[in-house]
Formats: sequence, structure tokens, C-alpha cells
Amino acid sequence: MKQLKDFEQELNKCSKCGLCQDVCPIFKLNKNDCAVSKGKFTMLHGVTKGDLTLSKNINKYLDMCLKCGKCTAFCPAGIDACEIINTAKIEFMNKSYTTSILQFIHKIFMLFVKFCANITKPLRPTLKKAENPKMVLLYFKGCVNNVLPNTDKYLNKIFKGLPVDIVEPEFDCCGLPFLSDGCIESFEKVAKSNISKFDCKYDYLVTDCASCESTILDYPKYVKDFELLPSKSINWGNLIAFLDIKFVFKKNMKITFHKPCHLKNDVFLNKILKNCTNIEYFKMQDYDECCGFAGSFILKNNKISKELMKNKAKSVINSGADYVITSCPACIMGLNYGLNMMNNRKVKVLSLLELLAMADEIKY
Repeated sequence: MKQLKDFEQELNKCSKCGLCQDVCPIFKLNKNDCAVSKGKFTMLHGVTKGDLTLSKNINKYLDMCLKCGKCTAFCPAGIDACEIINTAKIEFMNKSYTTSILQFIHKIFMLFVKFCANITKPLRPTLKKAENPKMVLLYFKGCVNNVLPNTDKYLNKIFKGLPVDIVEPEFDCCGLPFLSDGCIESFEKVAKSNISKFDCKYDYLVTDCASCESTILDYPKYVKDFELLPSKSINWGNLIAFLDIKFVFKKNMKITFHKPCHLKNDVFLNKILKNCTNIEYFKMQDYDECCGFAGSFILKNNKISKELMKNKAKSVINSGADYVITSCPACIMGLNYGLNMMNNRKVKVLSLLELLAMADEIKY
């Protein structure tokens, strides 16, 4: 794994052009230079040169980041802001007395998820198996779907008529909460545990959590001698679009779509919409803007988080849709939180899988 010093050249490449300001959801709210990438890079460049130390104040601004990746996507120099910020956070936490406390909290979190998964197990059907499968899917369910039992029902209904096996090893958390907290030991432990379970025959590693998929694809940045081909990783939306499954709804449904920050692309959406009868799509303003939840960000920057949630909720309501669809369980929580703050009683939040499983008829 790289050290912050290894990024000195990249930090020096930042020309302070300000394009990151134009796309950073936090900067749009508070206009604080230290909240945006170019400000963080100025501080961290000072650290690599020895002019500054990784202080609590700098750490506060490291935490003031959604890790949405918008600044990286718009950076003319191609600087990976998230990797740099994560590396700085890890180096700060390596010297902090709170690391052991956070590691203990992470263990409690993991035990809670496993406990909930065991409690809800009787409510889950056995995932789909085919007599002569033509495709084997390795399913990374993620923590939220391990707690909530409905996703398996949706998958079984959607893939009922296809020769597909859905295999679900006992994966751990993808590790994103631990990485965001700078606890590299906890992150490496779950990452290596998950990697060991990829050692089997499968056609695709599938997730319905954009954050999980993004984190797994980033494992090679932090774990030695591991590589996962992006072509082997896919989300359920892209897979359903690829398989050209068609969905018939008897009643008209007005929907809008929230694109999670970590979703690499949403090219599947148009294909799925074309294959849905009686679905009317309304594209909301800033459909790809962060919902504000962003894991532990809501705890560390609650005021900013709530403002982002309210802004997203306004966009959802103004779209005129009855349902807002997304492909990230954390975003579902963020959208519900924001809509509740706006006293919304009309728009319902659904996962993409839940929407498609509501179809009256599915054609293959």
C-alpha cells in the first residue's frame, strides 16, 4: 500500500484550477476551500514537504468528504482524490489513540450484521439454482441486504425463467466503513477474507450496492497481489439489461432515478426502461448528486448531511414521480431520511430489484 509521501508528485500536479469546486456537493453548500480537493491537496502537500503535520484540524477536513469521486472525474490532471484522502486518513489514524476504539466498534458492527443475517435467515428463500446452469453468479449481498431479508425474493422472481445459478458465499462487509475511518487493519482483514471466497468458478461477481462494487474494485490499491478484472464485476442493473429481460406492469408507474455516487455508470437504465411496459420515467434535476448519507459522513458532518438530503428530496418531489428508484441500499436510507424531513407522504423509495419484482409478468 502506498504512503502519503508517494503522492507528493500528484499533489504538486494540482494547479488549483477550481474545477473540483464546481462539482463538489459540499463546497456548493459551505464555500470552504478546505472542504474541496484543492484545499485538501494544499494541506497534504504541506505535510509531504514537512511544513505541516497531520493534525486533528486537517483530519477534520479529511472527514469532510463524501468520497463521491466527482472531483476525480473532473480533474484535468487525473488525480485520484479519494485514494489520497484515504491514505492520509490511514496515516493519521495509525498515530491516533482512537484507532483501537474504532476497531472495537467495527467488530461490534460485524457481529451485529452477522446476528441480523442469522435472525432473518428463516425469512429468506433459497437463492435460485438451475438444473443445467449456463451462468453462475457470485452474489455479494452487502451489509444492509444481510440485515433486510427481501432481496433474495426479488432475485428469485426476476431470474425464475433463466438457467442461472446464484451462489452466495459468507462474505464479510466490503470494508468501506473501515477504510473511510482510516482503520487499514480492519479493512485489510475483511478484504482478504472476501478475496479468498472469489477463488471459485463463476461468470460474474454481482452486487446491488454501488458502494460495495466500487470498494471491491479498489481492493488492488490496498491489498498486495490481487487483481479483479472489472469485466468480471457487474451490478444487477447491467446484468438484467444484458440478459434483455422484459417486465410488464398492468398499472402505470411514474418513476425517477437517483444515481448513487459510487455507481460507475447507469447505461443499464435506458435499456431496462425500454423493456418495461407502463413505466413512465421522469429525470430529476441533479439526478446524480449525492443523497447525503455517505456512511459515517452523516455522523461526522450531520448538518451538511441533512442539507444534502433535503436538496435531494426536493429534486425527487419536484420530478413529479411517485417512486424514486436507486441501486444502493445506503442511498435508500438517505432518500427516505430526506423525504421524511420534507414531510413527504407521496413518493416511495424502492430499490431497482424491488421495482422490477413488482412486475405482473416477466418475459425472457
